[in-house]
Amino acid sequence: MYKYHCLNPISDKGLKQLDENYTCTDKAEEADAILVRSAKMHDMEFGSGLKAIARAGAGVNNIPLERCAEEGIVVFNTPGANANGVKELVIAGMLLAARDIIGGINWVQEYEEDGDIAKITEKKKKAFAGTELQNKKLGVIGLGAIGVLVANAAVHLGMDVYGYDPYVSVDSAWNLSRSIHHAKTVDEIYKECDYITIHVPATDDTKGMIDKNAIGLMKSGVVILNFARDVLVNQEDIVDALVSEKVRSYVTDFPTKEIVGVRGAIVIPHLGASTEESEDNCARMAVDEVRDFLENGNIAHSVNYPDCNMGEKEAGPRITILHRNIPNMLGQFTTLLADKNMNIALMTNKSRKAYAYTMIDVDTEVSPELTQQLSSVDGVLKVRVL
Repeated sequence: MYKYHCLNPISDKGLKQLDENYTCTDKAEEADAILVRSAKMHDMEFGSGLKAIARAGAGVNNIPLERCAEEGIVVFNTPGANANGVKELVIAGMLLAARDIIGGINWVQEYEEDGDIAKITEKKKKAFAGTELQNKKLGVIGLGAIGVLVANAAVHLGMDVYGYDPYVSVDSAWNLSRSIHHAKTVDEIYKECDYITIHVPATDDTKGMIDKNAIGLMKSGVVILNFARDVLVNQEDIVDALVSEKVRSYVTDFPTKEIVGVRGAIVIPHLGASTEESEDNCARMAVDEVRDFLENGNIAHSVNYPDCNMGEKEAGPRITILHRNIPNMLGQFTTLLADKNMNIALMTNKSRKAYAYTMIDVDTEVSPELTQQLSSVDGVLKVRVL
């Protein structure tokens, strides 16, 4: 029997996928797995039995990834599960920037009790005139699950789309419209495009990538959209660009004290994945990941350990070992099994930076003594026998 704990409300569409082998606990310290959305976990102490944390969403800034790795806790996220919801909001953001819809609506509200509103509207509406998206150039930086959907949707809107991603995956490449121009450098996006939307993770290389130098390469009157992470855009530089009208509009899903209230900023309260469908999809994916890991030892979409899959566990025991990525680990594992005269039916090992994961299927029962010996190997973080 596995115990799970929800730090945030998780959609029933996902939780219903847990069968009679799972029970919900109110005590996080008792859980084998924790399901979370936005709750901050950096100050939490984890129980010794905690094996997995699944974030129902893509961002994992609220989870202490390194500490989890050191404690042998696999952290999952759900990339792509909320991609359509974010894509639709990005398209809405472009339309809000192209046409002064918000200004027009606010103006109408001011005249809500005026009986001659229709007549006044015909005189005043020119103040809210905008432009169309068709034939405008859109630059998409990052062609992952969301970026590909945005790029393809923009093509259907009649936009001239440029895409940039030096690490585009094979799956994304297959899904990308052939009408999209392949930008060889991000500077090409900056120089050519009327609209620029960012869809990359927050890393040391991407934080602050939209700064005064990048903005300096852009067209006057450019529209920048940020539905990825607030830290990708230098807040002081974007405010200066809006004030000087170098940037016509900055549409962001991340309110910050610097940007709220600035003329030309359209600030949305982090609604990208806030759709019923996205929450359902993220919950289903998170639960699937947890179940496959707890029951079969397989890792898919981990952010602190390598993905590794040996399929559904067969009748015999399966040993799973989370460990540091250092030399001779496999040799030590196989030597311990050989000393017990145990045959290895199947084995795989994957590494990711400082950490690695080994899965071993054997034909005979695994003794507590062997489990202890494997756990005692220098560099081993957690051993499970399924």
